[in-house]
Amino acid sequence: MTTFLTPRQRVDRTAAAVDAAVAAGRGLGLTVTEPTVLHDVFSVVVHLAPAPVVARIPTVLPHPVDPTALARRQRDELDVTWWLAGRGIPVIAPSPLVPREPVRRDGFSMTLWSFVPQDRDTEPDYVANAESVAELHAAMRSYPGRLEFLSAAEPQFIGDSLARLDRHPTLIGAAELERARHEWQILEPLARSRGAFQDRFPAVGLQPIHGDSPAVNIFSGLDGNLYADFELVTLGPVEWDLAGLGPEYESAYDRGARRNGTRPLDEEVMGFVNAVGMLRVVATLTLVPQLPELMGYLEPALDAWRRMPFAGGTTG
Repeated sequence: MTTFLTPRQRVDRTAAAVDAAVAAGRGLGLTVTEPTVLHDVFSVVVHLAPAPVVARIPTVLPHPVDPTALARRQRDELDVTWWLAGRGIPVIAPSPLVPREPVRRDGFSMTLWSFVPQDRDTEPDYVANAESVAELHAAMRSYPGRLEFLSAAEPQFIGDSLARLDRHPTLIGAAELERARHEWQILEPLARSRGAFQDRFPAVGLQPIHGDSPAVNIFSGLDGNLYADFELVTLGPVEWDLAGLGPEYESAYDRGARRNGTRPLDEEVMGFVNAVGMLRVVATLTLVPQLPELMGYLEPALDAWRRMPFAGGTTG
């Protein structure tokens, strides 16, 4: 039986995250008297006002949580965004008022960022954003830090979720779960192994990439757009950052790539990353009990997955 978080439990979780962020901020010397929740879906994002600092606290996570892996991922995000900001790339940067490292408090692991006022009158142009992602990739190419191969695919999460989704028959049917498991048998080796991926796609280079659909993670600030939410930053093919967006966005990216002299998207790799991305959607069904409204967001993607070729056309 699937047990869903109640509205009261959701409120309590958010309040606990805010309390932890306020305590962490004050412990780091910040003046925090008017904490304001800016966003509350997978993470609670809270402005530690009046300090110009925003805390992001992940609250919807796979169980069991691996605190070491979470902290490593958060540290990668802080390091990459700090490096990009230092080179003039428009990103939301880590706060300079606190140490650049994840902060643990009351069972939460959080990161602290510079507060940027939002331009709420600007409508996002996601196609133009996709074109600009080629510029972001060009900037990230020379990042000197070490990143794990395609960690954004979260292969352990996919595997674990597919193994236990039969406990949640109200979320996915048996035939669909069987399809997902068979697809993962084909896709998993390429998603887990840099060597296997490069053997299969020898002409496709790897580089640091955003990891989490940067075209839809651009923040409209009062002084211009900023790349944001590098939580899944990773080493991988640039195609990963366009997964699931569709042909219009892929064409826009290719326009940007031609303009800055980098390669266009590879059709076969797009099939692979689209398929892996869809299995991440299936795996995310295991998080619905923690965030019941998530089902409404996942359904359109699940419908698209049902219409896709098996494993995105990737063969074993």
